[in-house]
Amino acid sequence: MADHPHPPFGNFNSVRRALEVRDDLVGPVAAALKGWEAKDAAESVLYVDTDPDKADTAVFCETYGVPLESSANCVVVAAKRGGEITLAACLVLAHTRLDVNTAVRKHLGARKASFAPMDAAVEETAMEYGGITPIGLPTVWPLLIDQAVAATPHILTGSGRRRGKLILPGWAAAKLPGAEVIPGLAA
Repeated sequence: MADHPHPPFGNFNSVRRALEVRDDLVGPVAAALKGWEAKDAAESVLYVDTDPDKADTAVFCETYGVPLESSANCVVVAAKRGGEITLAACLVLAHTRLDVNTAVRKHLGARKASFAPMDAAVEETAMEYGGITPIGLPTVWPLLIDQAVAATPHILTGSGRRRGKLILPGWAAAKLPGAEVIPGLAA
């Protein structure tokens, strides 16, 4: 695995296979990559080192030459039913909008669904806000992936920190533990 990978898009000074830089990743992400049963998927993940001050999607895409249609956001949602709150993660392409009020709420069987508070998302994931990734999320969480993400040749998403991003094939995202591919999750 010591080859020099080339990203499918973007202009990055440093590109490595994520499995080779696990020490640079937050604990849950590194552990998830190492323990991912779909070895072909784990081996397909690239890590690009980037400026944490340019981590926000629009700025990042412009700075590094990444098409917005290839960038995916991992959004943490709080679904409520009765007194129960279920946290879930949703992975959608950055140029789309997550349908929290209908698609997510109905899929999770909740009375109400909304974006989770930032502090709760950070605490529960052990990741930095602006860098939350679907790799390494709590295993009890539902992971809902928009069908368009799974169909995208390669996506760029957070690395667990604001510094650096992960690039992986859409099919690999769909193989994440507990992932459910949902048509119409975003519009």
